[in-house]
Amino acid sequence: MTAVQAESPPFLVAAFYAFTSVSPADLESLLTDLPSLARREHVVGSVLLAPEGVNGTISGPDQGVAEILKCLRATITLGSAHFERLQVKRSRTTRPAFRRFKARRKREIVSLGQTCADPRRTVGLYVDPCDWNELVDDPETLVIDTRNAYEVAVGSFVGSLDPCTESFRDFPDWVEQRLRPLVEQTSPARIAMFCTGGIRCEKASSFLQQRGFPKVHHLQGGILNYLEQVPEEQSRWRGECFVFDQRVALNHQLEQGEHRLCHACGLPLTPKQRTLESYIPGVQCLQCIDRFTDADRARFAMRQSQLRQALSSTSAVRSTTPRSQE
Repeated sequence: MTAVQAESPPFLVAAFYAFTSVSPADLESLLTDLPSLARREHVVGSVLLAPEGVNGTISGPDQGVAEILKCLRATITLGSAHFERLQVKRSRTTRPAFRRFKARRKREIVSLGQTCADPRRTVGLYVDPCDWNELVDDPETLVIDTRNAYEVAVGSFVGSLDPCTESFRDFPDWVEQRLRPLVEQTSPARIAMFCTGGIRCEKASSFLQQRGFPKVHHLQGGILNYLEQVPEEQSRWRGECFVFDQRVALNHQLEQGEHRLCHACGLPLTPKQRTLESYIPGVQCLQCIDRFTDADRARFAMRQSQLRQALSSTSAVRSTTPRSQE
């Protein structure tokens, strides 16, 4: 084992999805089998299952993560070409990225609320990360970030268009109210979309095609795949990539970045924002100072106090535990 391998963070994080038809029987089987398998393999995270496919992020020992992915492949029909293209992005962390494991049934594995959008039937052109720079550098390309506004604020590709949505379900309205007039006015040669792991921009590409937009492209594997494959010195990415786990955001090396969550509103904060007078850990930040009542903030403060006491008690127990018993 090399020195680099020895120092590698012990926990693997795998973010994955596939648009593929899941039968009711397979869905029920996975909802039963995955939680017990995760407990046995010490894997935490979240897996969403729907008739249109699977979407999840899990964290744990390498072998445990591999067993979850193996279970998915063994249960869902392997004959599906879409599932054979299962998108899996891997990174590492020093501690589990989630507190528990959940497998849930959903209507959609990513909620757009538009039945016409079905990547199993029609989807835009996949763009390999190695070809992304050339595409987005072309001034004739309209580049769209399909993520939420708070994600875009953490980092994005240079020159991309921010729809300023609070939820992916807001995207269809933005398309009709803003994007269509823009395309009619500017006549771009093509549209190129991206998101964190590829799932939202893939579904968005299906939606745009169904709405009559031509030459729709999307980044295969999303930002995480791009950061993994494209050297930082050649990168068009600026900032960090928001992720929906306890790491909050990742840098270009797919390591935990400098952003942290406000545990009152759940939005990401930079180190500078955490130094402002408006920031009270667990109680409020500059983004939510006017969103909550005094009663809410009192409740948040009590919760934060209880959390500090719990952490203090845990540290005290560890400090007095003989090494032979640890």
